[in-house]
Amino acid sequence: MPAHLPVLHLPVMFGQVMDGLRVRKDGTYLDGTFGRGGHARGVLERLGDGGRLLLMDKDPEAIRVAEQAFGADPRVAIRRGSFAALGDWDRVRDGLDGVLLDLGVSSPQLDVAERGFSFGKDGPLDMRMDPESGESAAAWLARADEREIADVLWTFGEEKQSRRIARAIVARRAAEPLLRTAQLADLIASVVPRGAQKIHPATRNFQAIRIFVNRELEDLERGLDAAVAALRPGGRLAVISFHSLEDRIVKQFIARLAKAPPANRRMPVAVAFVPTLRIVADAQKADAAETDANPRARSAVLRVAEKLAEAA
Repeated sequence: MPAHLPVLHLPVMFGQVMDGLRVRKDGTYLDGTFGRGGHARGVLERLGDGGRLLLMDKDPEAIRVAEQAFGADPRVAIRRGSFAALGDWDRVRDGLDGVLLDLGVSSPQLDVAERGFSFGKDGPLDMRMDPESGESAAAWLARADEREIADVLWTFGEEKQSRRIARAIVARRAAEPLLRTAQLADLIASVVPRGAQKIHPATRNFQAIRIFVNRELEDLERGLDAAVAALRPGGRLAVISFHSLEDRIVKQFIARLAKAPPANRRMPVAVAFVPTLRIVADAQKADAAETDANPRARSAVLRVAEKLAEAA
């Protein structure tokens, strides 16, 4: 058996996730967001010799940790990439008994200033989960026009001052490039004073840029479709989200496959609804003990659904 994984962060809602996945000893499970492996370790501890655990992550550092911790275990396979493409992995094609997606940025990514995710730690303005592909936040902010920047801040951060901030970004970059997280955070704070707000004015805007740069919502939509397609009957989908945009997508996706749509009197012939999923856990939250120990868990929402057998 491999050495125990170093504990670098607390896996959010660990007990609820394990209950939701209902791990069978001989099952095949995919963790599409390995992070630092807290949930993956829990799944692996519940598997027997015939079980399989498939691990994915965009982040090369997460993959390095996965290979170091679990690479010697014959039950484990590791693939670098987005869970949006999980269906392309040949090891998935025989079917899965469970899929876990723990969305958003991981604690280690936030804690390393060089990754550029946190305005609380000055570092390069990067924000890419895979720093070896795609466009960094700095590169995008250097080329995007004012309207595009405002649209991103409003759409993905629900920032009410999006136009004012976008105007300030375009004006500032004409004088000097925005290359550091502290530069951007200070600029936003100068345009939108905190006032009575408890959170820093940059919070929503950093979130919005990160979501956009990493195509997080597009990946989520593709990944949910791929996960349900790969699940065997009785297999479980467990998704942890951390803000309303993610959770809305997950909630609506599960509801669309689990609940009959409202009747439409204008339709001449009623179309029979055959559910694909059954809701197992609807919007579970972390308990007080966990949120006291791990403040990140306060915004976590867990939804679990089970794939139903195909109708005869």
